[in-house]
Amino acid sequence: MSFLSRKAEMVTPEQALKGRDEVMPLSNRHAVLGTPLLPPFPEHMQQAVFGLGCFWGAERKFWQLAGVYSTAVGYSGGFTKNPTYEEVCSGMTGHNEVVLVVYDPENVSYQQLLAVFWESHNPTQGMRQGNDMGTQYRSGIYTFSKEQASVAEQSRVRYAEALQAAGIGEITTEILTAGPFYYAEEYHQQYLHKNPNGYCGLGGTGVSCSI
Repeated sequence: MSFLSRKAEMVTPEQALKGRDEVMPLSNRHAVLGTPLLPPFPEHMQQAVFGLGCFWGAERKFWQLAGVYSTAVGYSGGFTKNPTYEEVCSGMTGHNEVVLVVYDPENVSYQQLLAVFWESHNPTQGMRQGNDMGTQYRSGIYTFSKEQASVAEQSRVRYAEALQAAGIGEITTEILTAGPFYYAEEYHQQYLHKNPNGYCGLGGTGVSCSI
């Protein structure tokens, strides 16, 4: 099996790297919004986690939204405890590159976040996003409540219909209950703010999401 083929297949819990107990050290200040990256967050805030390809460009999509209190990039959906970026890229953790979005539901709705999610990437590509190959680039929504799960499922059905009408393939997005979120290294946080000319591999389908 080739290296790329192996990276495109999910590792099993038994095969996954064990990881470590030490958490990733962070400065705990959002470089754009000036808000904390780490909990506890204000009580009225809610959280959402999305995977839509390389997390550098994905995070920028969400911190630009009015009503978003904070964002952070990290790893979730896999098995390795407190993984490093290199470990996630090896395909041996099962984790996805994801964005944690902390938002004020009085100013931005979960439906609006979902619309940004669907329109900002191609959710039909399986274990890749554009030229980025591997399980860490899969499309995913990780929910914190039954209400979020229901709204996410409904949005997937609606967007699947829109993609079908446009002649685009079937959605491969996973919708799962949110597990542990492991913060990525400091240099990844708000990467495209710190590196304005940095790489962003995101590319949507051009199909709008009406939720």
